[in-house]
Amino acid sequence: MGETKVLELGNADSPTSGGTRVRVSTRQSNGTGMKKWKKITLVAVVIVAIVSLAIGGVVWSRRGVVTVQTGKVQREDLAQIVTANGEIKPVEQNQANVNANSIGRITEILVKEGDHVSKGQLLMRTEDVQQAANVEAQQAAITTSQADLSAQDSNVLSTKAALETAQADLAQAIARQNQATDNFKRGQELFKASLLSQQDFDTRLSDYRVAQTGKDSAEAKVAQAKAQYQQALYNRDSARAHVGQSRAQLIGLKNQLAQTVYVSPLDGIVTSLPVHVGENVVPGIQNSAGSLLYQVSNLSVMTVEVKVDETDIPNLKLGQTADVLIDAYPNKTFKGHVTQIGESAVGRTSGTTSGATATTTDEAKDFKVVVVIDDPPPGLRPGLSATAKITTATRKDTVGVPIQAVTSRMRREIEDKGDPAKHGSDNLTASAKEKDQGKEEVQGVFVVRNSRATFVQVDGGIMSSSDMEILKGVQPGDVIVTGSFSVLRTLKNNTKVRIENTPVMPNPAGT
Repeated sequence: MGETKVLELGNADSPTSGGTRVRVSTRQSNGTGMKKWKKITLVAVVIVAIVSLAIGGVVWSRRGVVTVQTGKVQREDLAQIVTANGEIKPVEQNQANVNANSIGRITEILVKEGDHVSKGQLLMRTEDVQQAANVEAQQAAITTSQADLSAQDSNVLSTKAALETAQADLAQAIARQNQATDNFKRGQELFKASLLSQQDFDTRLSDYRVAQTGKDSAEAKVAQAKAQYQQALYNRDSARAHVGQSRAQLIGLKNQLAQTVYVSPLDGIVTSLPVHVGENVVPGIQNSAGSLLYQVSNLSVMTVEVKVDETDIPNLKLGQTADVLIDAYPNKTFKGHVTQIGESAVGRTSGTTSGATATTTDEAKDFKVVVVIDDPPPGLRPGLSATAKITTATRKDTVGVPIQAVTSRMRREIEDKGDPAKHGSDNLTASAKEKDQGKEEVQGVFVVRNSRATFVQVDGGIMSSSDMEILKGVQPGDVIVTGSFSVLRTLKNNTKVRIENTPVMPNPAGT
């Protein structure tokens, strides 16, 4: 007589108990026995069913739970740093570009790039034939003008002497007139008394008239001599002015000649020499600079000139410290400090200040910031690429959280509205102001409490490259959600979470 096995699957207690019961009963059978492979298949089906039920129970119990990564709020030292790229340059007042002052051909270059030069040292000459000829011609004109001035000086002296002679003659004529007048008056009295003959009276009358005429003639000569003297003074002043004008013209011509000679404007090094002998150069016109001849720089003080984004400018102050990284000096950091912050924005594409053109664009703006390197390395050259990391603020032993943990939500998403049926009328009568407040974005972090992520509003302070200072909202020791990014972007308030902080190892290359 054969044996028959019966397997039953079902709940152990009730339909809601969640348990699984397996019953195997055995009874005798009069038929032939079941083949062995059928028995194995039946057992496998039973095992698969049991495992499936177990997995299903776990999944059911974990529905609505979000897997997150967490970290603890802790105290730390933070430094807010603004990073900007630029290039090495000397201090502006220690660098000079020398441009052509006159049109001509370069005839002599006395230095080469990299040479040390002193202020006033002759470095270059350009063609000066015409300028030298003009100077010589003007010097000859000055000599002629000076000779004319000397002649006018002599003429002044001569006319002055003639005037003095005329004045002396007038004095004599006046004296003779006075004498003749007295004789004539006495003669009139004697003639009336018949004590003087008619002939003597006529002689005295004639002498009186001659003396009067002589006086008038002498006065005319004095007036003429004065006029001639005044004319001589005018001619002399004119000649003197002509000499002064000629000398002024000579100064201008000598300056033009000097424009063909180029010297070093300061002590330093020739850092650029883009021209060669025989090249023609032209001076600048209006707002256009002339041909660049050379550049002299004093490299005793070196700076890094960087462009800082407009959003970081309010945090920058003069004197703030900076770490300078120079591409040509890898693995080395140089200390520096901020000495200049630009007042006008510089366009990233145009490179011009905002006040240099009337065209307005919506492109992002940068500001020029200059950082002086405190101890530049020997041989540091202008034009090298560099990065300045400027420390704008520091905090000691402050509460900090990772930046990626800080997120934002609309106020209506985080406020507990309670039972919708209970507050339905309130929602219907909400004012426009309350609705606008509901759209306000709130900054905060998700704090894990009792296996739930609760959004907590925080007030942030400074930010380092990885962490943010928290002034209000969380305390050291609080567990907050730090990742992943996709989870933080969509995580809702009071969501059940499961912490999984196991680091994810990167896949091997090529897999």
